[in-house]
Parts: sequence; C-alpha cells; structure tokens
Amino acid sequence: MSNAAFGLPVGRGLLCLIVAGAAWGTAGVAASLVYRTSDMGAVTLSFWRCAAGFVLLLAARLLCPRSRVAGSEPLGRRVLRAVAMGVGLAVFQTAYFAAVAATGLAVGTVVTLGSGPVLIALGARLTLGERLGRGGVAAVAGASAGLAVLVLGNGGASVRPWGVLLALVSAAGYCMLTLLTRWWGRHGEADASGTTMGAFAVTSLCLLPFALAEGLVPHTAEPVHLVWLLAYIATVPTALAYALYFAGAAVVRSATVSVIMLLEPVSAAVLAILLLGERLTAATLVGTLLMLGSVAGLALAEARRTTAEDPVLV
Repeated sequence: MSNAAFGLPVGRGLLCLIVAGAAWGTAGVAASLVYRTSDMGAVTLSFWRCAAGFVLLLAARLLCPRSRVAGSEPLGRRVLRAVAMGVGLAVFQTAYFAAVAATGLAVGTVVTLGSGPVLIALGARLTLGERLGRGGVAAVAGASAGLAVLVLGNGGASVRPWGVLLALVSAAGYCMLTLLTRWWGRHGEADASGTTMGAFAVTSLCLLPFALAEGLVPHTAEPVHLVWLLAYIATVPTALAYALYFAGAAVVRSATVSVIMLLEPVSAAVLAILLLGERLTAATLVGTLLMLGSVAGLALAEARRTTAEDPVLV
C-alpha cells in the first residue's frame, strides 16, 4: 500500500515528527516545575494531561469538521485501537513522569527515549517481520552497556535504579505505541486526531481511579503558576505533539521515527541543565553517549536500508 493512501505525504510526516520531538522535550521540564510548585503526583499529572488534551482535541474536531476522515471503519476496530493505544500511552506517559520525579529529567528522558528505539527494533522483528541484523545486535549491546554505566557508574547520586526501571517501563509503552501506529498505518489508518482522542479518553479513564487515590486536586502556594504549567503541558507536548506524532509515525518507517525522536532527550537534557540546574556527571555523559550512539547507528542503518528498498519512504 502506498503512503498516499495514508492521507499524508512522507515529507510532511517527517516535519510532524520533528515538531513532535521538540515539543516532547519540553514536557519533562514542565513536569519538573509542576513538582516544584505543588505536591501533584505523576499519576495525577498524567491524568490531567490526557483529560485536558482530549478536551482540546475534541474542541478542535468540532470546530474543524473537515478534519474528520470519511470512511466506514467498524466501531469494534475503532474501540480496539483506542483501548490499545490508550493503555500504551498510559504506561508510557505515567512511568515517564514517575521516572523524572525519581531520577531527574535528563536521565529519565535519555533512558526512556534511548532504550525505546532498541525495543522498537526488537518488537518490529518479532511482530512485523523486520530483520534486526548484525548492526541491530551491536546497537542492543551498546545500549545495554550504556544503561549499565548509567545505573552503576554514579554511586546513586544522579541516577537512581528505581527511576531507571520506571524509564524502561515507559520505553516499553512507547514501543507499543510506535509499533501499533505503524501497523495501523500500513493498513490505511489516517485519522490521527481521532486516534489521539481515543487514546487520551482511554488513558484518562484508566488513570482516574489512581489519580483520585493520589489526590486529584494538588496543594500549591502558586495556583496561577500551576494552572499555566498544566495548560502548557496539555496543549503543546500533549494535544499538539501526539496528534503530530501519530500522523507522522503512520507514514514514516520506525527507524526514521527513532532518529527524529532523539530530538526529545537532547532538547530535554539541554533544558534541564539551563533551566533546572541539573548536572550531568561523567558516568551519565558516557552512558548517554553509548545509548544514543548505539540507537542512532541502528536507526541510520535502517533508514539507509529503507532508501534502498523505496526512496520515497525517507
């Protein structure tokens, strides 16, 4: 099936992913500021992020009915897609925010987005029939070495194993989202806003009981500041970024997606140092370089293979 059938040119898909990656890089910074401003927990933050993002996308869909994709897709398939994407998003997002709270923005983001593409490569081999190859095996080994350096090389000062574990759980949710988006994209799924809305609705329902237990309304001495932070999180790195991500990931190969999404840990790490005063130790830097180098090598190899098979794809 050609990419034209997906309703979005590949060039525009790449642009969507670039903007989404840059926007995602600001989510962790905003989450860290939320934690400093209030006693809001990771689950509650995820709930409000998805619930508000759903409302924003619903309003946009009602105001722009032409954005709806015409078709007669069975209701059962739409529900199944929404549930699957919603569960993956709930795991990805909540575990990520918990990792940021446990081990810091830079490390939490680098582990999540650094190991995610490796998991995607393995998952694509098992579920989509893509061969990993010797370069892929080397990338997995390099990323594993990077994780070992991150966890064991800092004496527990900058990197906490519990936070790294949460980041790996988040990466598993990210892997699920990417593989499902690509699979449905191959089958002609083009309604990015509908997919995003369904995922947000399911995620909000999944998180609501836990958010109630954690405390749905946080205590803060700066309510206006907190509201502005939550509004930003719901708008830019959520409603906008996820809609762009689902649109782009449906038409761009996962290897290329992995390269572009490395914009997030890079931008997040820079913002953490500039705005939050976080410091990368030598071990963290070495582990980060090992992980990102391994993943970038794997993604670039896959991108070159895609170009050889079909120059239109990348």
